[in-house]
Amino acid sequence: MRKLTPFYLLVFCILLTACTNRYSQETPEKTAVERLRQVSYNSILELPSSGSGVTLQYGENSLQFGQLYLPKLNKTSSNQQVPLLVFIHGGCWLNVFDIQHTQAFSEAVAAAGIAVWSIEYRRVGDAGGGWPGSYDDVLAGIAHAQTVLQDYSVDLKQVVLAGHSAGGHLALLAAGESYLHTKQNQQGTPLLKPVKGVIGLAAITDLSSYQSDATGCQRATRQFMGGNYPDLAGKYQEASPSQQPSHPTTLLLHGRADTIVPLSQATDSGLPMQLLDDAGHFDWIHPKTEAFQHFLITVQALIAK
Repeated sequence: MRKLTPFYLLVFCILLTACTNRYSQETPEKTAVERLRQVSYNSILELPSSGSGVTLQYGENSLQFGQLYLPKLNKTSSNQQVPLLVFIHGGCWLNVFDIQHTQAFSEAVAAAGIAVWSIEYRRVGDAGGGWPGSYDDVLAGIAHAQTVLQDYSVDLKQVVLAGHSAGGHLALLAAGESYLHTKQNQQGTPLLKPVKGVIGLAAITDLSSYQSDATGCQRATRQFMGGNYPDLAGKYQEASPSQQPSHPTTLLLHGRADTIVPLSQATDSGLPMQLLDDAGHFDWIHPKTEAFQHFLITVQALIAK
């Protein structure tokens, strides 16, 4: 059994306190807040968003940009620096799924007091997308945030990475890079600065076992990698977070009711994980779900670490 580190003990304590407070305030008739479960992708698209994100380019390609969401600070805290969540959206690595479906998610995280840098990147169907182009874009987007967002009252010493589904796959790899400084620019200096940790939301951790004909997303793995496993066994290993060095503060959050990314992507990964009963694949990015609240508490605990 994996030994619990202080971070995971802190998460457990915060979650236990939250649950205790929640149930102590219940009445026999109804809980104070009724959370959704097993939401659909269409329900994500129907979420309202204010379009409050500031769009900033991190590269020359039109798809190499990020959207920055900042918390609303009162006058007394206008000079306060806020922590940053760097987020990578999912969508089977395909260009038919873009950054827009996570705008409501980003706005909800910002409303909780955490700035969000949500990264768009080239995907399968875009020139330069796929492996490793999509991943290179994500690394460039993170590096950009770590150099220019200090002008936006963001505390660059309090940075957490997270990603959903295929975006979780990319976030997990990037966090390992940031910890080991294995990617370097032409001057030989580290491309990524260290981050506090990473959270994979329904993340794909092993591409060789994920690729199959079971779902459209699993079929897209071969498109993303440019071929089949085991023909490209070396590339599949290089692109699989479970087979690469991980950040010491890594956590997978996965719903037992996920029908898009099998539970085995978490349970067989060898990475620390938490499983949420009745949570579906899209619950993690819907602000009105139990899973989103669980994620938010986890991010806050990681920042407090």
